[in-house]
Amino acid sequence: MHDVAKSTTPPAEKRALRRRLRPGLYVIAVLIGLVVVVTAMKALGVAILFLIIIVVTLLELLLGFVTVKLFRSGRTTGAAVFAVVFLFLAIIDIKLSQFLKMASSPMVMPTTTVTSAVVKEEDWAPRLSAVGSVSAVQGAVLSTDLAGTVAEVRFESGGEAKKGDVLVKLVASQEEADLELARNDLARARDLAARKVISKAELDAAESKFKQKEGVVQHKEVRAPFDGQLGIRQVNVGQMIKDGQQVVGLTALDPVYVDFALPQQELAKLSSGLDVVVRSDAIPGREFKGKLTAMNSTVDNVTRNVTLQATLGNPDHTLRPGMFAKVEVELPEKHKAFVVPGSAISYAPFGDSVFVIEKKKDEKTGKESQTIRQQFVKVGEARGDFVSITEGLKGNEMIVSTGVFKLRNGMPVTINNELAPKPQMDPKPVDS
Repeated sequence: MHDVAKSTTPPAEKRALRRRLRPGLYVIAVLIGLVVVVTAMKALGVAILFLIIIVVTLLELLLGFVTVKLFRSGRTTGAAVFAVVFLFLAIIDIKLSQFLKMASSPMVMPTTTVTSAVVKEEDWAPRLSAVGSVSAVQGAVLSTDLAGTVAEVRFESGGEAKKGDVLVKLVASQEEADLELARNDLARARDLAARKVISKAELDAAESKFKQKEGVVQHKEVRAPFDGQLGIRQVNVGQMIKDGQQVVGLTALDPVYVDFALPQQELAKLSSGLDVVVRSDAIPGREFKGKLTAMNSTVDNVTRNVTLQATLGNPDHTLRPGMFAKVEVELPEKHKAFVVPGSAISYAPFGDSVFVIEKKKDEKTGKESQTIRQQFVKVGEARGDFVSITEGLKGNEMIVSTGVFKLRNGMPVTINNELAPKPQMDPKPVDS
């Protein structure tokens, strides 16, 4: 029989070879196991961050096992290298675990304190708005008819004048002497005519001469043609003035006119007698009420506007001619509108919105809380501190009334109306 061939590799060398191959086989086995585990967990929909943590943890276990084996076999250099990598992976594992905990914790938004208002449905009379100016019902700059020297100034600048009051008198001694002579001649002529000594024509001539002289004297005086307020005087005593010289302005301030214009599209809605509300920046917080009294018969062919005139009472003379005025014409028909404070509107280029306060129940705890929902709306006419909403809201809904610029959709809120401002239809701001 032939001898069986025996291996020429010594047993010691085989054991050394197996020791060298064993770590590599472990690594391959662990990697295959990692691939299998990651694939399975990914198929189950496990989060990527959680998968990364599992992979890092398994690598830590593998490196720890290899490091221990190397230390036992006496290969300290390789063991030290694996130990450093193990520590690095351990730090990464701790940080990833912290991130996972933060990501899995639910985000709880802080509660914000807000003020609230209830959406009200009211009768809303439409108004047409315009700008205009105040003008006087009666106003004139008084002047002299004849030249002469100012003898008397019988008024104070800014004072009041009654119809017929003499305001300025010129020197008229010669004219007054002629008038006195003409008066005496008229008296004699009337006496002679009564005794039929002179003819009727001579009496008429004496009367005509007297009236002529009387007119000359009267034209030496400047009288107030109507009741009103005087302006600043423009002449002084002793001053030589020409005929037509301006003396003082006289203006009737109660009532006054307000002249304004509206587009021709609104012409069909307008008629005399409509209520008009006037405000002026010069008199903040106050409004004046009057009536639409006149409409121009033509429409401007350039602007296509129709000129209108309202008459206002002005007993305290607060409004002055030339003042800028904001005019609102109240139309007779009314309609229902949802009204909210103007401060509740969040204006933005992509759309105006309000924040509706709603009650939300926690499914886990069953506790109710108040949250806000952003609701886009269509804003209508503004009046005072209020605006009308034509689309987007319902009656009796509760909305945030102030501080909307700091809010976000879905935020929890707490309502506190103790210091909430009270909007008014006719606000009267306090002078600062």
